[in-house]
Amino acid sequence: MVVGGRVSVPFGRRQVVAVVTGITQTTDVPSNKLRNVLSVLDHEPVIPEDLLSLLLWASRYYHHPIGEVLASALPVLLRRAAAADVPQIECYRWLREPLQPVSGRAHVQKALIERLAGAEGQPVDAGSLSGLSRQWRKSLQSLLNDGAVERQDLDALPKNIATEQPPVLMNEQAQAVAKVRGALGKFQSFLLDGVTGSGKTEVYLQCIDAVLARGEQVLVLVPEISLTPQLMTRFQRRVSGCLVSLHSGLNDTERLQNWMIAAKGHADVVIGTRSAVLVPMPRLGLVVVDEEHDGSLKQQDGFRYHARDFALMRAQKNTCPIVLGSATPSFESLNNVAAGRFEALPLSVRAGGAQPPKLALLDIRRQPLFEGLSEPLLQAMDKHLSEGRQALVFINRRGFAPTLLCNDCGASATCLRCDAHMTVHAKSRRLRCHHCGAERPMPNQCESCSSEALDFIGYGTERISQALQERFPGVSMARIDRDTTRKKGALEAQLSAATSGEAQLLVGTQMLAKGHHFPGVTLVGILDADRGLFGTDFRSLEHMGQLVLQVAGRAGREAVQGEVLIQTRNPDNPMLQTLVRDGYAAFAEAALTERKVAMLPPYAFVALVRAEATDPVAPHQFLERVVAELGNWQGPDLMTMGPAAAPMERLGGRYRAQLLIHAERRARLNACLKDLTGFIDELPEARRTRWSIDVDPVDLF
Repeated sequence: MVVGGRVSVPFGRRQVVAVVTGITQTTDVPSNKLRNVLSVLDHEPVIPEDLLSLLLWASRYYHHPIGEVLASALPVLLRRAAAADVPQIECYRWLREPLQPVSGRAHVQKALIERLAGAEGQPVDAGSLSGLSRQWRKSLQSLLNDGAVERQDLDALPKNIATEQPPVLMNEQAQAVAKVRGALGKFQSFLLDGVTGSGKTEVYLQCIDAVLARGEQVLVLVPEISLTPQLMTRFQRRVSGCLVSLHSGLNDTERLQNWMIAAKGHADVVIGTRSAVLVPMPRLGLVVVDEEHDGSLKQQDGFRYHARDFALMRAQKNTCPIVLGSATPSFESLNNVAAGRFEALPLSVRAGGAQPPKLALLDIRRQPLFEGLSEPLLQAMDKHLSEGRQALVFINRRGFAPTLLCNDCGASATCLRCDAHMTVHAKSRRLRCHHCGAERPMPNQCESCSSEALDFIGYGTERISQALQERFPGVSMARIDRDTTRKKGALEAQLSAATSGEAQLLVGTQMLAKGHHFPGVTLVGILDADRGLFGTDFRSLEHMGQLVLQVAGRAGREAVQGEVLIQTRNPDNPMLQTLVRDGYAAFAEAALTERKVAMLPPYAFVALVRAEATDPVAPHQFLERVVAELGNWQGPDLMTMGPAAAPMERLGGRYRAQLLIHAERRARLNACLKDLTGFIDELPEARRTRWSIDVDPVDLF
């Protein structure tokens, strides 16, 4: 038994896989309370010491049970007692000439000798030998018996050969690469603050070349699975070595294989989404977090860690640099630059001489709309399409319409399990809840008054794409959202059509906004920017600014300057004006000033205690008891807000309430939460609720 290895242990009437976190010779637990380990699954750690200590830290920092934290770090098959081995390939290696002369009629054996001897001592896989003859194994056996050949099974590793040479870097890119290369072998945090299209990925690649030359590994994190195939393809063209990816699109076997290749130190580069930050990498020399501002890097249930923050701790633990890249950095990262904790690496110019897009607000107040599209936007689309270019329309809502409304009684189709409207999906004639996944057939009459006067309120990607097909008949279109990319390979096909120019019109949600390079797109239309101006979450404005500029960044990335038209009913909003007129830096500075006055993150620290139950009263009673127990902690530097109903109180048939704990100092908040977790399970009210603690929440929803 080893620390970091797995064992099989009894748990009630079941057997479960556990991870050894420590070994002791003594215990205060009575012997009749102890249970024997049933079997030892690993004789060397599957979670090495450096990563295990980080996971133990994360359990304390996020106040989450260590068992669930460790389970999150392991692939599903390792949690089910699968062997922690890298798959192997059957190979054979030539040693010497056979002692017995080869018969002139042994044609297969002669072919085997020629193939194996020609490899000059290198192993030859069985797959390449099987093509020589159906009887190859029988002929090979005599060579094995003679000692002329030996079997040598090797780890099955994906080997890649680069096909492209690196381009000449622009001045700011070269400076950024030099800074990161100069920090190799020590911990340093960099914020690669580059406008969209400025060549951040090229900076990553040339830093990675230097790391691989040192014999070290690189971890690259991306927020969305939609970015992984595109980024992997680009890396395969430029990086020689063993490259693996880790994301939810892999099946359990593929995920285990890639995880083990990384954990054994064979993978030179690991590209993955959020959970890839938990993968063992014994030679880690550089961490890259692309689109570091993205909320998808935060786990929203169970072990609620933030992959960016965990990556920073991991880089520090492994004494290696970390590069956080974004065109719209998070306010936390900008504050860390201001405080001197991060070094900023600016990229202010687009690669290849491309000009930044022109942003303009379209005032749609009192203007007639064609299915949510203003006439100036439609005219601009007509112009760009007629010139042989592409146009992208962004609306961050999928489906046909967000609400089905009765014109007679005013009733709307709502989810039976959530406080939410059912979204209309016209093609399938279904109503779907995008929160809990419930769905039902679309009715022909009002469910309240039986009227047939039903109307679709609002717009989604399905409705917008249908309207554009009507307005621009014969124009090829790609709609990219979660509904159209569910099937395996669908996302890659849609992105390929968009990148190649085969699809002239692109319609999509935020899946289109993140990191994609569409060379032919010269016009971007944004339909729903106003939603972020009046959100209930204090981060709504930050997220709005990031999303608008990320989408805008898809326009004009080549020779032709891009145009971005933002439809709004609030054209005089000062923050929107600042964003469009002065850019993200000025927008962030103004928003951070407001945050500082209000003592909100990153100038203070917060945690949410969430509670839910089928009984609407139980969550509030539980949180009220928590507030009472925390009475001694409250003061000028720490206060509680609530309990209050969650912004969406009922979700999936359960009622939710939350309590916000606000502190001026991180240490003060952590000490309070540690005390809280010590007594919260003992509260009688806790038995009637499901509760969780969310440290550094990215939203309050």
